[in-house]
Amino acid sequence: KQWYQRRVAITAGERRKDSAQTPYINHPVGVMNILSDEGDISDFDVLIGAVLHDTVEDTDTTLDDIESEFGEGIAGIVAEVTDDKSLSKAERKHLQVVNAPHKSYQAKLIKLADKLYNLRDLSREKPVGWTDERVLEYRVWASKVCSGLIGTNDHLENAIKEELQAYNVDFPHSNK
Repeated sequence: KQWYQRRVAITAGERRKDSAQTPYINHPVGVMNILSDEGDISDFDVLIGAVLHDTVEDTDTTLDDIESEFGEGIAGIVAEVTDDKSLSKAERKHLQVVNAPHKSYQAKLIKLADKLYNLRDLSREKPVGWTDERVLEYRVWASKVCSGLIGTNDHLENAIKEELQAYNVDFPHSNK
């Protein structure tokens, strides 16, 4: 309970980029719920890693902070799904595609659930300032990332496939 309160406190006041500016915490909790409810995942480390997956990128929390609070295992999972913000956005996106197949099973699950949550968000409402072209580019990129995660969880992969096919985006996407 204390870890959840800390996560909520870290992101208090943070908002998503939708027109309703929903609380930021909805996203990591939603990713955890997708894993549990749709992916049939009950691994505590994976579920906590899902709640913490954007913490290092989006707050001043460090991986050392996560390790001291949650242990080496969860910190390792979070490290695997954390982008290096010192790199350009284009390089970070490229590395997600290239590195996806080489992640641990736990990190792959979080990546799948995160992309599924984001794709559903885009289907519900385009973020403020996004063009239709940018939304399509995100869907194509998400397909490329998730294509490197195939074989991780059929339930999540099928949900991603359905979400992408509704917008005529191929999945799996050929990364060649």
